[in-house]
Amino acid sequence: MSERTFKIIECPRDAMQSHKEFIATDKKIDYINRLLTVGFDTIDCGSFVSPKTVPQMVDTEEVLNNLNKSNSKISIVTASRTGAIKGLEHEKVDIISFPFSVSALFQKNNTNKSQEEAFELIKYINHVAEVNKKEVLIYLSMAFGNPYGEIWNEELVKEWIAKLADLGINFINVCDTIGVAKEENVSNLFKELISTYKNIEFGAHFHTAYNEWHSNVKAAYDNGCRKFDGTIKGLGGCPFTNYDKVGNVPTEKLISFANQQKEKHGLNLFDFESSWNVSLRTFGLI
Repeated sequence: MSERTFKIIECPRDAMQSHKEFIATDKKIDYINRLLTVGFDTIDCGSFVSPKTVPQMVDTEEVLNNLNKSNSKISIVTASRTGAIKGLEHEKVDIISFPFSVSALFQKNNTNKSQEEAFELIKYINHVAEVNKKEVLIYLSMAFGNPYGEIWNEELVKEWIAKLADLGINFINVCDTIGVAKEENVSNLFKELISTYKNIEFGAHFHTAYNEWHSNVKAAYDNGCRKFDGTIKGLGGCPFTNYDKVGNVPTEKLISFANQQKEKHGLNLFDFESSWNVSLRTFGLI
């Protein structure tokens, strides 16, 4: 396979976590194993969090145990020390992801932690991940707006990025949690962040209505971003906000975008079509 120049991250965890009906474990395993044949750089496939908080993810360990080996990295999300240890100890997990928010209120809603507590946990995760040869990815949520009346501006986002950089974090996804990002903010942030922090790989995680994905993806791309999260048909979104009308960037649109830009995404489109069909069955869309 030629060198990949455009990374597409498939996020079935994000698609599943807010799905109202519990998806049977065997269906999750079949679906993610199909995705593992496509050639995605990474698959965000589950989370080690409280089953009371995200009941859909209660079977993450069983799902992981039954995944087939592939060239795609496996990522899980955690919001606790216990969850981080589970991920670090699992041989199939390559990336431990943690959701950190520039909004103190959303940090509490999402992880039941203050920003200070969450930041201390990131320090711990980053240290033990290095020892265990795992990568750490920070989802920087509410990076493009705040619906709670708290102060939000680009400088606040950059201040938190600087603190994460000081910890030695090498992977950060800049997230539009509620679908309010404006092209100007997207352009400004990615341009400055990518030019300032040469050792950090920045990705874009946008929540958006299905047909409104293009402007912000293009703004991030034009300012150096080459790593984008998506889900088939744009399913999902964050269950801890009241913005349930926005999902994820549709993976199929990211593929088309990469092709238009003549970027190498490295995906097997025949296997992607198969995964698409399994996705529709998994989520009860056919």
